[in-house]
Amino acid sequence: MVVPVLKWAGGKREILDDLLARFPANFYRYHEPFFGGGAVFFELSPKDGAINDTNTRLMNFYRQVRDNPKELIEVVKGFKHPRSDPDPDRDYSDAKNYYYQQRELFNRRPRGEDFDPLVEAGLLLYLNRTCFNGLFRLNSSGEFNVPIGSYKNPDWVREQEVLEASKALQDTRIFNRDFSFVVDVVESGDIVYFDPPYEPVSATANFTDYSADGFDFDDQVRLIDVLQELDEMDVFVVVSNSGVMRDRYEDAGFYVDLKGVSRSINCDASGRGEVDEVIATNVSPGERRGRRQKKLSDI
Repeated sequence: MVVPVLKWAGGKREILDDLLARFPANFYRYHEPFFGGGAVFFELSPKDGAINDTNTRLMNFYRQVRDNPKELIEVVKGFKHPRSDPDPDRDYSDAKNYYYQQRELFNRRPRGEDFDPLVEAGLLLYLNRTCFNGLFRLNSSGEFNVPIGSYKNPDWVREQEVLEASKALQDTRIFNRDFSFVVDVVESGDIVYFDPPYEPVSATANFTDYSADGFDFDDQVRLIDVLQELDEMDVFVVVSNSGVMRDRYEDAGFYVDLKGVSRSINCDASGRGEVDEVIATNVSPGERRGRRQKKLSDI
């Protein structure tokens, strides 16, 4: 198992075993069109396949991890600790200013300025590990707008994790396209895991700002069409989403299970708690690998 390099909202660590238990016992290549932090990919460390995300800067990061891991590590070693454990008697203004200076530098690219892809990847890793809650969020202008976090000893270099992730990605193709691209690269017997931005359970629960483009209900419907097309191609599919999509996946002909999962993405603690997620698949129970669910304390 390879440890993911980035923190990522909506990560799948909590239901990882539930997901993998629904994978087929045998498949050829692995594809993931909504990559994010890549917890499932890094758990499997597949030898062949493709990853994708519409977040251009995220996919640049993984290309640099795959192709230039040592150079990336040297870049991130040059950053500074933004702040220490909060102390009421200490002035943190300089530390905060440093973080916001790096955030401003990262945001120059959306304004059309040239950018070294290696430096951009280093900034993404640094900001990801030092911002509030490890949250990646873009505003409508495509700018990263997450405030500084409060960490005692943040590890933004992630040297060992970067090196291990680089090895895992060596035979993986990296794309930056719409999720439907996968129809053109799969073959019969492959598996595709979809982890789209979740359909909100209420009008105030939406969080799809991983890219400036967003992901709306029409995209959810398109996704079901792609799932059905892949099924007709004899490709295995597994998809996770919010519980409100349960009926639609069942109506589309997939096996569906409902899971209660704790979520902590909301900045307001009162808005956190357990939510329903669905795992839908065309893998029949008899074809599945099966896996015992770990305790959260083991993860």
